Amino acid sequence: MTVTKKDLTDHLYEMGGLTHTENKRLVDALFNTIRETLASGEEVQLSGFGRFNILDKRARPGRNPKNGVSVEIAARRVVTFTASHSFKQICNPDLAGCKPAANA
Repeated sequence: MTVTKKDLTDHLYEMGGLTHTENKRLVDALFNTIRETLASGEEVQLSGFGRFNILDKRARPGRNPKNGVSVEIAARRVVTFTASHSFKQICNPDLAGCKPAANA
């Protein structure tokens, strides 16, 4: 199942207190703040959920998979997400006490 901004707005409405329009503005403001913060190069950390970062990737050689022609992949910025420890435990309750194996 995919959760949309409308789903978030509807859930907030069911929780009570605000109208649909006010909830929509609230959800839009949250996502706009996250976008603007990331665009400025800052990290966004949501306690108990995870952290969004911007990663600068340098240009690199690549290949067109259709015809095999070599191309230069331009430098770019990408958003990365790292889940918090508590979020990982919720998603993987069977692994709660497990630690990742050390790299050999």
